[in-house]
Amino acid sequence: MSLFRASVPARVCLQRAPWSPSSLSPPTFCPLPILPSVPAISSRFMSSFHQEPHKLLVIPGPIEVTDEVLYANAHPSMSHVSPDFIPVFGDAIRMTRDVLFTKDAQPFLIAGSGTLGWDQVSANLVEPGENALVLNTGYFGDSFADCLRTYGATVDELLAPFGGTVPLAEIEAALKAKKYKIVTFTHVDTSTGVLSDAKAIAATVRSASPDTLVVADAVCSVASEEIRFDAWGLDVVLTASQKGLGAPPGLSILVASERAIKTFESRKSPATSYYASWKKWLPIMEAYESGNAAYFATPPVNLIYAYHASLKQITKSSVSLEERLRLHKESSQRFKKGAEGLGLKQLPLDGSVAANGMTALWFPEGLGASDLLPRLAQRNVIVAGGLHKDYKLKYFRIGHMGVSAIDGERGDLDTVLAALTDSLAEAKTKKA
Repeated sequence: MSLFRASVPARVCLQRAPWSPSSLSPPTFCPLPILPSVPAISSRFMSSFHQEPHKLLVIPGPIEVTDEVLYANAHPSMSHVSPDFIPVFGDAIRMTRDVLFTKDAQPFLIAGSGTLGWDQVSANLVEPGENALVLNTGYFGDSFADCLRTYGATVDELLAPFGGTVPLAEIEAALKAKKYKIVTFTHVDTSTGVLSDAKAIAATVRSASPDTLVVADAVCSVASEEIRFDAWGLDVVLTASQKGLGAPPGLSILVASERAIKTFESRKSPATSYYASWKKWLPIMEAYESGNAAYFATPPVNLIYAYHASLKQITKSSVSLEERLRLHKESSQRFKKGAEGLGLKQLPLDGSVAANGMTALWFPEGLGASDLLPRLAQRNVIVAGGLHKDYKLKYFRIGHMGVSAIDGERGDLDTVLAALTDSLAEAKTKKA
């Protein structure tokens, strides 16, 4: 990465004689030079900043980030209560709403991974002993259920077939048979590349059990899949910065409906977490959005600058959010078609449940991770192996989110397909 330093006039101070403790007068200190403002420095150098050449990162998160986002992440150290930072944080909160098509829901931007979203839901919305229903489509359904149990929830799971989704009829039947405080589902399970129908799930829950909160684990879907928070009647969407939102990892992002906030405020017992408690974080979010600083724990200042830069590209650039979602679909279809042409089969049982921001592919017969992934890395392409405990050695995963999906001039997907073509041919020849 190129590093830049603002040129500063040399300080020259002339004195009549060197100073010593026995001197009659104190030393003459030179005044510090007046530096250009941070925005002036930023605008001066951004146009000439480019990332160093590196291996193409196409795992399902973290993903490739734009030069602007990476540069924003290198912002000079800044106080979290600085008048310069407060509006950046406030704007990031507002633009997060825009990405999810919501007007009034409350975003929480907290230092942590996407996993912290599970803790927030478990600690703030479900009291010990209350019932939670988890729609399990893979590794992350397993983990969300485990988190809920850790906080004392009574958890039931509806297990989807591997590569499939939970049928709506099963969801409806479960909700009519038992009262649940929340229903959770993984919108895109990163372990399988399976896309659940968020709109249909929310409608089913609203119809069968109107008081039950609808919680979407959307870590691998926000900004790459359509999510209409208000129109679909969602109560929580939890995500993270490093996937479709196109920023470096480290920021837990959760958006809660007014109904979810009221549920939290009417708890009979205190929240069962200290760091994840909305009692601590809600005043912080409200303060920054209103233009004031507040403190509970130090926010990741540089990461919020990077997230802010990415949100501007997502919501305020020449490529609209609607167009961005369309480009993700087109890129996904093109990549999946290319993989099929190489004889590779998708893990999802049907194309209608395959994610648009990633692709999970079975290894060809006779080949495994050690045959293919190192060869791709030698061609400067980094993909991910399998993750699900029962099948992880039998498939691999490729991410096509953010800039890799929407900027055709980069040619990222063509690069991956070319590397796959060569690597498969070489691996098969080696095995012959």
